[in-house]
Amino acid sequence: MSQKVAQVIVDTLQAAGVRNCYGIVGDTVNVIAERIRESDIDWVHMRHEEAGAFAAQAEALLMNRLTAMAGSCGPGSLHFINGLYEGYRNRAPVILLATQIVTAELGFRFIQEVDFKSVYRDCSVFCDMIYTPEQALRKTVLACQTAIAKRGPAVLIVPVDIATAQMHDLTPFRVQTPRPVLLPNAAELDQMAALLNQGDKITIYGGSGCQHAREQILAVAERLQAPIAHTSRAKDFLEYDNPHNIGMTGLLGNEAGYHAVRDCDTLLLAGADFAWRQFYPDKATIVQIDCEPTHLGQRHPVTLGVTGDLAPTLEALLPRLTPRRPGKFYETALKRHRTVIAASEAKAAQPGPGGIIPGKLVASVLNRIAADDALFVADDGTPAVWLVRYISATAKRRTFASLLHGTMAAGMASALGLQKAQPGRQVIALCGDGGFSMLLGDLLTAVQEELPIKVAVFDNGKLGFVEIEQKAEGLVDVYTDLKNPDFGAVAKAMGLWGARVETADDLEEGIRAWLAEPGPALLHIKVEPMELVMPPAVELGAAVGMTLYAARAVLQGKGGEVLEMIEENI
Repeated sequence: MSQKVAQVIVDTLQAAGVRNCYGIVGDTVNVIAERIRESDIDWVHMRHEEAGAFAAQAEALLMNRLTAMAGSCGPGSLHFINGLYEGYRNRAPVILLATQIVTAELGFRFIQEVDFKSVYRDCSVFCDMIYTPEQALRKTVLACQTAIAKRGPAVLIVPVDIATAQMHDLTPFRVQTPRPVLLPNAAELDQMAALLNQGDKITIYGGSGCQHAREQILAVAERLQAPIAHTSRAKDFLEYDNPHNIGMTGLLGNEAGYHAVRDCDTLLLAGADFAWRQFYPDKATIVQIDCEPTHLGQRHPVTLGVTGDLAPTLEALLPRLTPRRPGKFYETALKRHRTVIAASEAKAAQPGPGGIIPGKLVASVLNRIAADDALFVADDGTPAVWLVRYISATAKRRTFASLLHGTMAAGMASALGLQKAQPGRQVIALCGDGGFSMLLGDLLTAVQEELPIKVAVFDNGKLGFVEIEQKAEGLVDVYTDLKNPDFGAVAKAMGLWGARVETADDLEEGIRAWLAEPGPALLHIKVEPMELVMPPAVELGAAVGMTLYAARAVLQGKGGEVLEMIEENI
């Protein structure tokens, strides 16, 4: 008895939990696509493979399940690379079937031959080729199992002649998915408790590792009477219904989170691998807990680093901690946070001069109107800032952005994967005009696949975040301007609902009409071009840079722009 290798691969993916496969058919992938058509896996027909990779990793993150993508030889499978890097940094369990030319021509510079092992080695947890039909089942099982166990992309390279060959050895290998619990030893738990109990001004800083440890983090904060700051990726898990919450630090954070982390004498890093060293305390006892040993002390020196799954580690630590009463440091941090957030929300609700629409106003209105269980995703840049600052977390909402890879164009493409995974939920993509136009063609995927995503395009006529970077370096902005079409009209031509909003008076009505559409819909919003993203603390270099920019702009006849920027932001 035998089976075609393509069938074995598809059967193994299905048994490993794959529901959807994102890709574009053609050439070497056709035989696999045909087997997928006959399986329970849905083929999601993309217009660009990069968008398919963003969509697949978004589904994998949301659903915590293996998700597939497939591409043809040469350029087809190459197009997945940016989305695979996104999935690698987000620890998304995905698998790419990178189909290849026939094995007899490998190594002879044949047309469309690409060494996928070299290409994908640095953005995958598994990357290997099926060399013979008899390897097919074991290699596919190993690829799936590695993606799930190590939480990252697996790349399985499949030459077309192997995919069409018959496999005779059907030894029943299958994917194993053990879930071990990782705990520090008793001595390490005692050391952690001793360091924390000695602290006077204690702050907890939680990262994305807190996703399944919310109750335990809150219990430790209550025991220590410590404020909880969090990274942008931990917003969904630590912001809502949290009496100890003081928000974010970092470039996207607020003064309360910034000062609580910088000014503490004891910092508990819980599942956080925050990259920016300047936001850590200069002199403090730092205790770090992470399930990944290589993260310990990677960003900043720590007093004690322990490896463990966060929830069970904190449960074991809690009885060792001495209960405290609220102190001045704790109460000051909470009061500062309440003041900062109230002022920030009040400012976000105000239109700009002359009825101009600030980007933060769009987020503020959306925050009020969107569903309590909405899924939000944003392009990198200013849309991501408005998302993490002004879209409130709830017990049901989730927010996604390219916060580790920092790539443009991920917003709308990721929304496709979120909607495919959760067809009954409201999915909202906040897109920059630059990032959105990079993968504009995949709006047609929303139409063809009947995915009712809601896309908001923030049109400030430029690469806004890049312009801010240039100004902070003291440069007059160059090559950031964008000449945009009416994206609402473009959407209509592509078969979606589309509209355009240009004034603050029309914003709420436009958003309500857009969200009420049953199918895919796009709202083109003209936003304030001079709006800046202000960090919780401005470093000397950036302040000097802005001063130099203003002087150079005036000398070059752009004094009006400087005045407009000051009026809008200060």
